Amino acid sequence: MLKVLRDKLLNFSYFNVVEQIKIVGPDSLNIVMITAFFLGMVFTIQIVKEFLYINAVSLVGSVLTIAFLRELSPVLTSIIIVGRISSYITSELATMSVTEQLNALYLLEVNPLNYLVLPRVLACVLMLPCLNIVSFITSLFSSSFICFTIYNIHPEIFFTSSLLSLVIQDILKSLFKTIVFGFLIAFISCFWGLTASGGAKGVGKSTTLSVVTSLLAVFVFDFLLSYIMFSKVDSSVKAL
Repeated sequence: MLKVLRDKLLNFSYFNVVEQIKIVGPDSLNIVMITAFFLGMVFTIQIVKEFLYINAVSLVGSVLTIAFLRELSPVLTSIIIVGRISSYITSELATMSVTEQLNALYLLEVNPLNYLVLPRVLACVLMLPCLNIVSFITSLFSSSFICFTIYNIHPEIFFTSSLLSLVIQDILKSLFKTIVFGFLIAFISCFWGLTASGGAKGVGKSTTLSVVTSLLAVFVFDFLLSYIMFSKVDSSVKAL
């Protein structure tokens, strides 16, 4: 009987991966796009007027593209995932921990790491780069919209400048950033969730610690990765 239940749980884990991918990816798409849209407009308003003073309209698209691709989109997307997914994962696993539901998995000889942690880590690692690209594209189009409607900068000028600074190395580095962020967010969330204790108070405490720790990890590793990958002056910056 135990073997049958264990086999069912292992088969269900594959569906669990798909479910977690849906929660992290498609279910977070709306909030990522809306946030990126307004952030792109706000950042553009602050940047473009300074370039207009020095008559450097042709550089607007390049500067915004580099800023969004290298820093704003990866970090913004990760912060949204921390707020929406990290708290969800931690509270879910913490509830299972304090109610001793994890003991049932041990009795069935099912490894909680494979059944609970691995699907969530895979979902964050796979979906965060996709959300990052969506955020980047949304930010660019919102920036182009503001440039055209407020500052009378034609989209052709904006996107021509943008494409000149867009290099495959920056795209790959941006995706690598979000892969690292996704792993950190999922790992930290699962760690605090599985180590929770003390009833409902422990669930709340673990959730808070998970969000705070995940945010700090994102900011610290963002600095380290940026220093390692973007500290040298590359061709895209020289082109400006």
